[in-house]
Amino acid sequence: MLDFDLAEMYGVETKVLNQSVKRNIRRFPDDFMFQLANEEYSNLKSQIVTSSWGGTRKLPYAFTEQGVAMLSGLLNSDIAIEMNIVIMRAFVAVRRFVLSPPVQEAKELRKEVNELKYYIEEVLSDYNDINEDTRMQLELIYQLLAELQVQKRLAEKPRMPIGFRQLSTEDD
Repeated sequence: MLDFDLAEMYGVETKVLNQSVKRNIRRFPDDFMFQLANEEYSNLKSQIVTSSWGGTRKLPYAFTEQGVAMLSGLLNSDIAIEMNIVIMRAFVAVRRFVLSPPVQEAKELRKEVNELKYYIEEVLSDYNDINEDTRMQLELIYQLLAELQVQKRLAEKPRMPIGFRQLSTEDD
């Protein structure tokens, strides 16, 4: 997300957001935040027809999801504080789930995966059998078609007429 979008979302000015980032720059490595290049910004401006932020003298910063999470811990707006609390609770919930996954659900999933694996193996085996039978039948059909074409060519070949040739008056 871009700095001006995040500033609006968190209820602060873009200038305040960027100042907070600069004061805490060590919290924002390159995989958390980076500044757009001129070309990237030009492409972005061509996609945003009307600018709601009124333009800028500096190139905007782009934040990854980790940068957004870090930023919510720095800003002092009510929305940023609430966002930070929600993010922390989500991290705790994910950690609890990873450390103690529902055992019964995992067993059921494992069973279903094994059943699907067995079913797919059966289907593929049947498919290979059908495929081999079909290949043999197609070969027989091709042979018969080739024989029919040869017979047709022989049947269509013009024969030399038997008998006398009639001379026309011009041949005299």
